[in-house]
Amino acid sequence: MIRPLKGTETRMDGKPKGLGKGLTNYGDMDFAHFLRRSFARSTGMSKSLLEKPVVGIVMTPSGFNNCHRYMPALVEAVSRGVLAAGATPMPFPTISLGEVFLSPTSMKFRNLMSMDTEEMILAQPVDAVVLIGGCDKTVPAQLMGAASADVPAIQLVTGPMSTGRHRGQRLGACTDCRSFWAKYRAGTVNAEEIEEVEGRLAVTAGTCAVMGTASTMACIAETLGMSLPGTAAIPAVLAERLVAAEESGKAAVALIDRPIKPSQVITGKSVENAFRLLMAVGGSTNAIVHLTAIAGRRGIRIPNRRLNEISDETPVLVDLKPVGEGYMEDFHAAGGVGAVLRELKPLLHLDTIDIEGRTLAERLAEPLKWVDRNFIRAFDNPISKVGGLIALEGTLAPDGAIFKRAAATPALFETTGRAVVFENLEDLSRRVDDPALDVKADDILVLKNAGPIAAGMPEAGYLPIPKKLAQAGVKDMVRISDARMSGTAFGTIVLHVSPESAVGGPLAAVRDGDTIRLSVKDKRIDLLVDPAEIRNRLAGVKRPPAPRRGYGALYDRSVLQAPGGCDFDFLTGD
Repeated sequence: MIRPLKGTETRMDGKPKGLGKGLTNYGDMDFAHFLRRSFARSTGMSKSLLEKPVVGIVMTPSGFNNCHRYMPALVEAVSRGVLAAGATPMPFPTISLGEVFLSPTSMKFRNLMSMDTEEMILAQPVDAVVLIGGCDKTVPAQLMGAASADVPAIQLVTGPMSTGRHRGQRLGACTDCRSFWAKYRAGTVNAEEIEEVEGRLAVTAGTCAVMGTASTMACIAETLGMSLPGTAAIPAVLAERLVAAEESGKAAVALIDRPIKPSQVITGKSVENAFRLLMAVGGSTNAIVHLTAIAGRRGIRIPNRRLNEISDETPVLVDLKPVGEGYMEDFHAAGGVGAVLRELKPLLHLDTIDIEGRTLAERLAEPLKWVDRNFIRAFDNPISKVGGLIALEGTLAPDGAIFKRAAATPALFETTGRAVVFENLEDLSRRVDDPALDVKADDILVLKNAGPIAAGMPEAGYLPIPKKLAQAGVKDMVRISDARMSGTAFGTIVLHVSPESAVGGPLAAVRDGDTIRLSVKDKRIDLLVDPAEIRNRLAGVKRPPAPRRGYGALYDRSVLQAPGGCDFDFLTGD
C-alpha cells in the first residue's frame, strides 16, 4: 500500500487535513496519494513542509486593479505568519474586480467571483483560508463565497489609499473627483485644472480614501467578526498593514485545530451589528445590497422594517467624506472600527463571536488608548441622531428603495415634483446636457432601465445635474432610479427601486410630467398617478431579450432583485 503524506491524514477531530484532503479520484486512492505527493514535491518545498496542514491564501491581483497593487507583499506577509505558526501557505488566485475597468459594471461579476471563491476553497485541500481583497465588489464576493463554503476563513483587506494634494487641498478618490467634476461641468473649474486634479486624486495603491463601498465593506467585515480586530482601516501603505497580514496568517493556523466556521460568525445578530455600524459610519448604499447577499448565503433576512428601526435607533458618529470632512487615514488614526463599536455598545448584540473565538463583549471590554473626537463622535454627541441610510416603500417602489439621508440635502427631504424621465443610460447621456431639455431645479430626475436585469445595476444613480442648471448654481435635486450609486457619491438620491423597470416595476410607468412625492419622514416614494393608469402603462412593458450563452445567460435567468442582494437564486441559503 502506498504511504500517504505523513501528518496529513487526520486532524484533532479525526478528519483529513493538509494535502491529504479531498484527493482527486482516479479509481485508485493509493495512486491518488502517490500522484499528489509527486506533484507536491515538484513545488520545491521540503517533505516536512508538505506534511503540515495547509492554509490557502486567496489572492486577487490584476493589472486592472490598483486597489490590489500591493497584493504580492500581503501574500508574502500572510505566508510568513502561516509558516511561523507551523502550517504550509498555499496561495492561489481567483478573478479580480477592478471597479472602473469592467463593463457594463463590476456588480454584474460579483456573483461570478463569489462562485470562483467558493468552488476553489472547496475543491482544493485547504484547512483554512485567508481571503485578500479590497476593491468594492471583491470583499463582498469573497465573504459570500466563504459563507457558502463554510471553511474556516479570515478576511484581510488591502486597505485605503493615502490622500493627495491640490493647491493646498487634500484630495481623495472618489468623493473629491465628483465635486471637482461638478465644478467643471458648471464652468467654475477649467480644463487645465481638471487635468491636474485627475493626476492627484489617486496617488497610492489602495481602495478609495473615503467611506465609500470598499471602506464600508472592510468595516462591515471587521464588525461581523470575519477580520481581525483593528484591521479594517489601516492604510495600504503603512507597515501596520503587513503586520495585520502576518497576524491573519497566524490566526488562520489557529483555526485548523480549533475550527470556527463562517456559519458561526455570520449570524442574525452579527448581521444586525453590521447594519448598526453601517448606519453609524454613514456608509455606502451599496453595503445594503452586499450585506444582504452575504447574510442571504446563510439564510438570514433583514426586512425593510427592521432596517429602518436600526437606522432610527443608531446615530451617525463618523465625520468622513462623502458625508463629512475626514478621510480613512484619519479614521484609522482616530480609533477605527473599535472606537465606533465601543460607542454603539448599548445597541449591539455582545454575544456574537469572531474568528478568534472571542465574544464582542470580550473585545469591547479592552480599553482604547485614544479616540479622536474630531472624526469619531461620542454617542451622546452625534453628527446626526439617526442613521445614514433608510429604506423607502410606496407606489413607486412596492418592494423598496434605498435613500442615504446622511448625504442628502435636508431641504429636499419632503419634495413633490414633476418627473423628467430618461428611458435608459444612453438616453440620459444623450439628453441631460441638451439646452432644450425641459427641466427646472424643483423637478425630479428619473432614470429607468438601469437595474440588475436591464443593465447589471451600474453606479449610474448619481445622475448629473443638467448642465444648464449646474451653470445656474444648482448643486442638488431629487434623483430616482433602479440603479446603484458609488459609495463615494452624495446627493438627494433614491436608489435600488424595486422591482426594477425592466421587469415591470412601477418605475417603468413613469412619464414626463407625472408627479412624484418623496417623504423621508414617512419613508415613502410615491407615483401620484391613478393606479388603473399605472396598470395600463405597465401592460406594454417587455423584459429585455436574454443573452443566449455564457455567464450573461446564467446571470439573466438567476439574478435576484435588490431586496435579495442581487445574488443568484440558486446560491442563497434556506
